[in-house]
Amino acid sequence: METGATPVLRFIDLFCGIGGFRIAFERAGCECVFSSDWNEKAQETYEANFGERPHGDIYSVPDNAIPPHHILCAGFPCQPFSIAGVSKKLSLGKKHGFEDKEQGNLFFKLAELIDHHRPDAFVLENVKHLQRHDQGRTFRIIHETLTEHLKYHVHHRVIDAQDVVPQHRERIFIVGFRERRAFEFPEFPAEGAQLETILDAEVPDKYTLTNQLWNQPVVACSTVGAESL
Repeated sequence: METGATPVLRFIDLFCGIGGFRIAFERAGCECVFSSDWNEKAQETYEANFGERPHGDIYSVPDNAIPPHHILCAGFPCQPFSIAGVSKKLSLGKKHGFEDKEQGNLFFKLAELIDHHRPDAFVLENVKHLQRHDQGRTFRIIHETLTEHLKYHVHHRVIDAQDVVPQHRERIFIVGFRERRAFEFPEFPAEGAQLETILDAEVPDKYTLTNQLWNQPVVACSTVGAESL
C-alpha cells in the first residue's frame, strides 16, 4: 500500500498482548498486516482495541501464511527469563529459560520467521533479566543467532519506562536491521508522566465508593493461614 510516492511500512505484531507495539507503530504511520497471541483474554481486548482478533498459537500458522512485511515486532514471553518467573518455575520443579518447552523456546520460532521472511528490521522486547539469565548464556545465544546466523545488525538496551508511565518498568529492547544503518535509541524526557495525567476526569458512579463505604472502620487483615502462603 502506498501514500503518494512513499510506501507504507508494513509490520506484524507477534505475542501482541493487548496491542502496545501496534499503537506505537500505527502512530508512526505503519500498517499492521498480521497479529498473533495465544491468550484468549488478550485476543478479546486486542479485538476491542483494533477491531480484529489476533491469530492464536503462532505454531499453528504456517510461515508462508504470514503476509510480507517490512518490520517484525514481538514481545516474546518473559516468564521463562524473569526473576519472579524463574523462581516460580523452580519452586514447582519446572524448567525455565530455553528448556521451558511451552514458552522458553519461542525465541527460536521468531528466528525461524525472521529467516523465512527476511524483514528489513525487527524489534524484540523482554525483561531486563534476559541479559543475566543462566549467567548470560541465554542472551549470548540470542545475540549470536540474530547476528552470526541470521546476519542482522543488532542493537540492544535496557530502557526504564518510568519517564513515560508512572511506574518503574525496565525492559530490554533488541532492534535489528538487515542492512547496516545508523541507529540510536531515543532519549526520554527527564520528567516522567504524572499519575494525574492518565486519570479520567469523568468517572461512572459504579467505580466510586459510596459515603457509607468511606465511613467504614479499617479492619486489619487476618493472619490465619499466612504461614501456608
